[in-house]
Amino acid sequence: MAATTTRAFLVALLVVVAFLFSEGVRVAAAESAWRSVQHRREVQSLLKRINKHPVASIQSPDGDIIDCVHISRQPAFDHPLLKNHIIQMRPSMHPSGMYDESNIASIAQTWHENGECPEDTIPIRRTREEDVMRASSVRMYGKKLISMDDPLNDVTTGHEYGVAYATGDNQYFGTKMTVNVWQPTPQRGDFSLAQLWITAGSYGNKDLNTIEVGWQVYPAMYGSGSTRLFIYWTRDAYNRTGCYNLVCSGFVQTNKRFAIGGSLSPVSTYGGTQYELDILVWKDPNTHNWWLQVGGTNLGYWPSSIFTRLATSASLVEWGGEVYSPSMTTPMGSGHFPEEGFGKACYIRTIQVVDSSNHLKSPKGVGLIAGNPNFYRVTSGVSSNIWGTYIFFGGPGKKNSKIDVI
Repeated sequence: MAATTTRAFLVALLVVVAFLFSEGVRVAAAESAWRSVQHRREVQSLLKRINKHPVASIQSPDGDIIDCVHISRQPAFDHPLLKNHIIQMRPSMHPSGMYDESNIASIAQTWHENGECPEDTIPIRRTREEDVMRASSVRMYGKKLISMDDPLNDVTTGHEYGVAYATGDNQYFGTKMTVNVWQPTPQRGDFSLAQLWITAGSYGNKDLNTIEVGWQVYPAMYGSGSTRLFIYWTRDAYNRTGCYNLVCSGFVQTNKRFAIGGSLSPVSTYGGTQYELDILVWKDPNTHNWWLQVGGTNLGYWPSSIFTRLATSASLVEWGGEVYSPSMTTPMGSGHFPEEGFGKACYIRTIQVVDSSNHLKSPKGVGLIAGNPNFYRVTSGVSSNIWGTYIFFGGPGKKNSKIDVI
């Protein structure tokens, strides 16, 4: 009798456990489905906000869709400080003392093969649902990558550099460079880029202001391994403000030639033709806006009002390469060390800074930063020809570390 009662009890207990388990699975599945629906709603809300209604659209051969948006309807004017902003169509002054030179070989954007945007519009690369879904969260889409292994969420963790910086002055009002364009192959989730930085403030005070421009290869953001023109800005050390390209409001584009975030072609090859891009950023002395010129074209500007520390001037300018690669396996630049030289290593030449009199001049001095020179390096030099002040930078990462240790 006792054995029968025990068996009945155990059977009943198993039934209860099975019911609770199945109920738990059902609830978990329901919660997962709810989170998925909420996530997609957030994605769609973001897409509706950043993809403005186009006047026309161009299908690029590389798969991008370029929307031609009326200049007055661009994302910049969603910024609360720019609601009543009057577009400055051209800078009041250009810096004097620019080099008169031609690129080694011309470079363009892939979407130009299939057309151009009409007058009074600007080209904007359309953000798709799959672009946002690849991000770690909707909030982080278009933001600087933070290493998941860093408990402090330090935006510099996992980032490696091969950069030079100007020395000898306390204030800067812009910089110009001619950057060599390559197409490195990042590891999954990583990026590789070459750029200039214009900065003021600090990480410690959480008031770092930056303007950043260059080329990058970032498959996790764009969905392809193409080399792309990019911009970035922040005024609070990458915390809440700023983003890549036109994903958030801030940069005011005034020209229809370049789609920021669009792919560049052709690119340099090892031992072959070298392609480069002229980039100039300077502070207009009359309006105080920070203007961007790419390939000789005034592309647009960052209004001074969106910044705090950069509202007056910059305290530091830098040039060089960066990778986000916690394992340090993604190549920087051409993927070759700077000692290999022209045609094999990535370079930036004709480096100049803008002084308080709105003149371009060579920097008084150059300092170098390479945190892991076994994997990524930078060298500098000065030439009397059109190269002026220049740097070579890059490296393969850990791929060749056993034979390339210095």
